[in-house]
Amino acid sequence: MIWLLMRSTLLSLCLAGVTMAQVAARPGREPVAVDRIVAVVNDEVITLNELHGRLEAATAQLQKQGVALPARDVLETQMLERMVIDRVQLQLAREMGLRVDDAQLEQALQRIAANNKLSLAQFRAALEKDGIAYASFREDIRGEMMIARLREREVEARIFVSDSEIDHYLVNAAAGGASEEYQLAHILLRAPESASPEQIQKLRTKAEQILDRLHKGEDFAQLAAAYSDAPDGLQGGNLGWRPSERLPSMFAEASAKLNVGEVTPVLRSSNGFHLIKLLAKRGGGALPAVQQTHARHILIKVNEVVSESEARHKLEALAERVRHGESFAQLAKLFSQDGSAAKGGDLGWIYPGDTVPEFERAMNALAPGQVSAPIQSPFGFHLIEVIERRLQDVSSDRRRAAARQVLRERKRDEAYQDWLRQARDRAYVELRLVER
Repeated sequence: MIWLLMRSTLLSLCLAGVTMAQVAARPGREPVAVDRIVAVVNDEVITLNELHGRLEAATAQLQKQGVALPARDVLETQMLERMVIDRVQLQLAREMGLRVDDAQLEQALQRIAANNKLSLAQFRAALEKDGIAYASFREDIRGEMMIARLREREVEARIFVSDSEIDHYLVNAAAGGASEEYQLAHILLRAPESASPEQIQKLRTKAEQILDRLHKGEDFAQLAAAYSDAPDGLQGGNLGWRPSERLPSMFAEASAKLNVGEVTPVLRSSNGFHLIKLLAKRGGGALPAVQQTHARHILIKVNEVVSESEARHKLEALAERVRHGESFAQLAKLFSQDGSAAKGGDLGWIYPGDTVPEFERAMNALAPGQVSAPIQSPFGFHLIEVIERRLQDVSSDRRRAAARQVLRERKRDEAYQDWLRQARDRAYVELRLVER
C-alpha cells in the first residue's frame, strides 16, 4: 500500500513537470533536471528527452543534406510542434482501432533495408553505428504506418472527383501535349481553423518577412526547417519531382510562372500561407502509361467460425509452404475462399484502383516473384504474390480512371493539410518548452 501511495505521488509530480532529480534534491543543493514534460497532448505527454532524441535525428539528416541549421531554439520549437501533430494523429488512429502488427512492420523494415541495399541485420547495425536505437526506429516506423493508414481512411477515401473535372482535364491534356515535371520546395505557415483577422494578418506578415529574407539570399531549406508547418519542413521543404498535373492546382499554376531558382510571392489558401521555390524542371508526358500488376492471392475469410488470429496463422503456414517450394497456385486452389481459387488465385492484370486500398498498398510494395505477409482487408486476410508488371497504354475508360487518380492526387495534399489543421485545433495541447 505504501509503495502504491509513493508511486501515485511521484506520478502526480511528474505530470506537474517535476523531475525525480528535483524530488530527490537535498536542501542547499541545486537540483539537476533528468527529464521534464515539454508538451501535454490530450491525455499524453511529450518529454524533453523524447524531443531531444527526435531533434538529434533530424539534425543529422539536415547535415547530411547540406542544409544550414537554424538556431537550436527555433529547431526545438519546430520539432515539438511536429511531435504534437504526430501524437494527435496516433491518438486518433488508436481510437479508430487502426493497428500495424509485427509481421507488417517487419515487412516494411525489410523493404527499407532493401532500398538501402542492405540486409535487415546490416541496416540495424548501420542505424546503431549512427547512434539511433533500433527499437526506437522500429516504433517510429510503426507510427508512420499508422498515420499513413489514418490519412488514407480520413482524407483520401473522402476525396471526390466529378466527371466534369475529368472531362476538363482530358481536354487540356490532349491540347497541351507534353507537360513538365517540377522539383519544388515549400514553406507553409498553417492558419488555425478559426483564426481571427488579427491572427491571419500576423501570419501574412511573417510570410512576407520570410520572403524578404529569401530575396536577400538566405537559404530556403534552412528557413523551411525553421518555420514551415508542413510535414516536410524538417527536410528543407523539398517535395521531390512531380508532374505538373499531380501538383495541387495552386502550386502548378504558380510554378509555371517561375524560372528555376525563383520563389513565388506569398500565396494564400484555406490552410494558410505558402511560399514555393522552383528547384528544377524537366519534360514529361501529359498522361503516362498506367502500371499494371499481374498478381494472385489466397483469401481466408473471417467469420463466426474462423477468428482473425486463426486466419492469419493459416496464411502464415501457407506462406511457409510456398517458401519451401510448394506451388502458390496449387495452394490457392486448395485453400483460397475467393472466386479466383479455381484459377490458382490468379487475378489477371490489375489497374491502380481496381482493388481495395489495403490490398493495393501491399501488392505495390512487392517485387515480382515476392509473396506478402498476411494482409487484412474488408474481405478477410490475403496472401499475395506478384507475378509480373507492365506499363500499358489505356482504353478510354482506363484513361478516365487514370485521370481520376491524377486529380485525386492533386487534391490530396491540400485536403490532408486542411484535415490536419482541424485535428490539431480540436486537440487539447499545452506547450511547456519554455519553463515558467
